[in-house]
This record gives sequence, structure tokens and C-alpha cells, in this order.
Amino acid sequence: MPSAHILAPELEAFRQEFGRLSAEVEALAGALSDEQFNWRPAPERWSVAQCIEHLNATARAYQPMLDDGISEAIRRGLYGSGPFRYSLIGRLFVRSLEPPAKRRFRAPPPFQPPPERARSQSVPAFKAYQTQYVDRLRQANGLDLARARVRSPVAAWLRLPLGSAFLAMLAHERRHLWQARQVIESPGFPIS
Repeated sequence: MPSAHILAPELEAFRQEFGRLSAEVEALAGALSDEQFNWRPAPERWSVAQCIEHLNATARAYQPMLDDGISEAIRRGLYGSGPFRYSLIGRLFVRSLEPPAKRRFRAPPPFQPPPERARSQSVPAFKAYQTQYVDRLRQANGLDLARARVRSPVAAWLRLPLGSAFLAMLAHERRHLWQARQVIESPGFPIS
């Protein structure tokens, strides 16, 4: 089992990606005015704020599921060292979340973002959730990421391997940050 201070290589790669995404949000939204942050290219499309708030809502719902999966794996003694192979369902689910979006999914009501939010609220919240994901990576260090399972907050019947759950969160974040970049690059985006 890896030291408490050194993450297993797979978890370290996840940690680095959560850090990179935190920096990406700062680079993407840090200089936007609230008007730019909340601008929508069309009534049915999300603003940068809504993309980030959707990720914040997802983290609020998903992190307790990660906690449950980690606790259950510890109770059951599901320890192991990687690299891990994940189920076909887990791999397909993660792939479906990667950008660019090939299919659009309607976010269930608990994951719907508010119509507007101040950048000074959304961006720090997103960065705090990234730190909380990293805390969960530390808790999962030494667990068998393929045998430990996490229940989906959207579909109770869906239980992904713990490693796939982390990969899904990363892919989901990349997808919506890609979407936020598309908003900024849209014709009509306010210049100042």
C-alpha cells in the first residue's frame, strides 16, 4: 500500500488533472466581467457561469457518493495496486463525457445551474471542489480502484468502479469547460 503522503501513480495523474482544471477555470473565467460570465449565446444555451455552476452542482451531489464508495471499500478491505482495468460500461460512460460533445444530455433538475451567478462566487467554489476531489483521492490511496464501486447520484442502478468515477468527473469537467470556451468564442460575446 502506498505511503499516505505519496499517491499511487494513477491517483497522482488524477490529482494533476484536477489541479490543471482548476487553473483552466481561473484562466478561462478569471478576467471576465459578470456580464461576460453570465452572457448566453442563445436562450437554450448555457453561459460560462452556468457551465461552471453545473460542475459545482455535480460535485455537491457526487462527492458524497465518492465518500460512500471509499468508505465501503475500506470496510470491505478492497485494497490493491494498479494499474487497474475498468469495466466496459465504465470506459464507455467516461468516453461519452469527453469533449467535444457528441451528444447533448439534459441535466436533471438537481444539476441545473441557476440563470445567473457572480464570477466571484462560482470560480472559488469550483476551485474548492477541486481541492475536495483531491482529498478524496488521498482517501482512496491504496484501494483497488477497479473493485471499489461508486453509485451514481443520477441513476441508482449505475455503480461505477471508483477509478472510473474519478475519470468520469474529470471528463465531465473537461466537457463543460470546453463548452464554456465555445461560449467565449461565440459571435456576439461581449468584448468588455
